[in-house]
Amino acid sequence: MRGCILFLAIFSISESISNSDAASAHIHTHQHNRGEGNERTQDGAFSPQVMDHYVGDEHQQEFDHEAILGSVKDAEEFDKLPVEESRRRLGILLTKMDLNNDNFIERNELKAWILRSFSMLSTEESQDRLEDADSDEDGKVSWDEILQDIYGSDPQDLALDDQLIHYDKETFDAADLNKDGYLDSEEFKAYTHPEEVPRMFPLLLKQVLDEKDTDKDGCINFQEYIGERAKSQDKEWLLIKKDKFDHEYDKNGNGKLESDEILSWRVPSNEEIANDEVDHLFAASDDDHDNRLSFEEILDHHDTFVGSEATDYGDQLQDIERFTDEL
Repeated sequence: MRGCILFLAIFSISESISNSDAASAHIHTHQHNRGEGNERTQDGAFSPQVMDHYVGDEHQQEFDHEAILGSVKDAEEFDKLPVEESRRRLGILLTKMDLNNDNFIERNELKAWILRSFSMLSTEESQDRLEDADSDEDGKVSWDEILQDIYGSDPQDLALDDQLIHYDKETFDAADLNKDGYLDSEEFKAYTHPEEVPRMFPLLLKQVLDEKDTDKDGCINFQEYIGERAKSQDKEWLLIKKDKFDHEYDKNGNGKLESDEILSWRVPSNEEIANDEVDHLFAASDDDHDNRLSFEEILDHHDTFVGSEATDYGDQLQDIERFTDEL
C-alpha cells in the first residue's frame, strides 16, 4: 500500500477541535470504569488495545491476568477464588495454550494466546458498550441510540460536539457493513475499535489525511505531523518528535509519511505489546532458564498469570503499605 493515495475516511479527531489527542470521537463524553479502547496518545496515534500495561515504571498485575484470561470479568472472578481452585483452572487453560501437547508453553504459544486474549478483551468491552447503548434491548443499536447514549439530548451539548458527532456518524456508517442502519455485535466492534478491524483501515487513513494533510499532497510531512502543538513546545520536544518521525515512522526516508507509514503511526501494534508481555512472564516464571515454561513453573507462579484470594490479599497489603508510606 505505497504512494500518496487518498482513501475514503473515518475516525480521527482534529487538533483544532480538541486540546488533547487522548480523546476519541465516540467516547468523548461516555465514561466507563475501564479505558475505552481507541483513545489517542499525545502524538495523535490510537492507543494500544490495553492501556494499563504499566503505571509509571510499575508493571500492573491486572494486565498479566487479563492477558491470560482474555476477560476483565473472568480476571475479577479469579481474584475471589481459593488458591487451589485458581491453580486448577489455570491448569485447564494451559492444556489449551499448549498447541503441540508437550506440557511446555513455548514463547510462540504464549504470544498467540495473549493476542487471542487481546481480541477477546476488545469484544467483551464492545459488547458491554453495546448493551449500554441498546435502549430497546433488541441486540443491535441504531445511530439514534448511540447519539443519545454518548451525547445526550441537550441541544447545546449537541451543538458543541457537532464536529465530533460528524466523525462519529462516519464511523457508524462505515462499520454498518450491511447498510441496514443498525450495528450488530460484530459491526459494533468495528465502530468501537476501528483500529483493530482491517476493513476500517482505509477509512482511518483518509481521516488522518483530512486532519493533518494541510497542503493536500496526500502525505504527511514533519510540520504536518507535529501540527499546532509545536507552537507551545520546547526544542527538546521537537527533537524527540523529529527523531521519532525520521527513524520510527518514515521507513523509506523520503521526509514524508505515505499511506502504510501513516497507518504504522496511527494504528497500534498489539504484536509489540504481546512480545513485551511474553518477555515479562518468562522473566518472572522461567526458573530453569531453558526459554520455555513447564506447566509446573507456571503453576508455581500462578499468581503472576491469574489472580486468587492470595493475590487479592497481597494487593490489599500493598495498598496498606502505600497508604502508610504516604502518611
